[in-house]
Amino acid sequence: MSDKPSVLFVCVHNAGRSQMAAAWLTHLAGGRVEVRSAGSNPGAGVNPAAVEAMHEVGIDISAEVPKMLTVDAVKESDVCITMGCGDTCPVFPGKRYLDWQLEDPAGQGVEAVRPIRDDIERRVRGLLDELGVPAQH
Repeated sequence: MSDKPSVLFVCVHNAGRSQMAAAWLTHLAGGRVEVRSAGSNPGAGVNPAAVEAMHEVGIDISAEVPKMLTVDAVKESDVCITMGCGDTCPVFPGKRYLDWQLEDPAGQGVEAVRPIRDDIERRVRGLLDELGVPAQH
């Protein structure tokens, strides 16, 4: 078990919101936080509009693939952040759970995804503050 805080981002398809959140946290934490993302019903691939929106801010998520949510992923995380996946995330005592209400970028163009991306960045920066980890950028 690492002494670094660990965060799991969960959404239904692990194709948009949770991928962007994981990428922001990885980018801003500079290796000082363990980052995971998963979906309760993973999609076939990452949303191309999310890939494009993140590319615009210099973060490449084109090689990411949606992953299935597992009990172990939740057990291994200090903080579990859900994004519109309802009650599909298993709950364990001693874990911190947050639910971020974010619009689903599925089926939307990059213009609609940009404000979601920016909202996620703001929330991730706030999470880093709460974890006591200064943002790298």
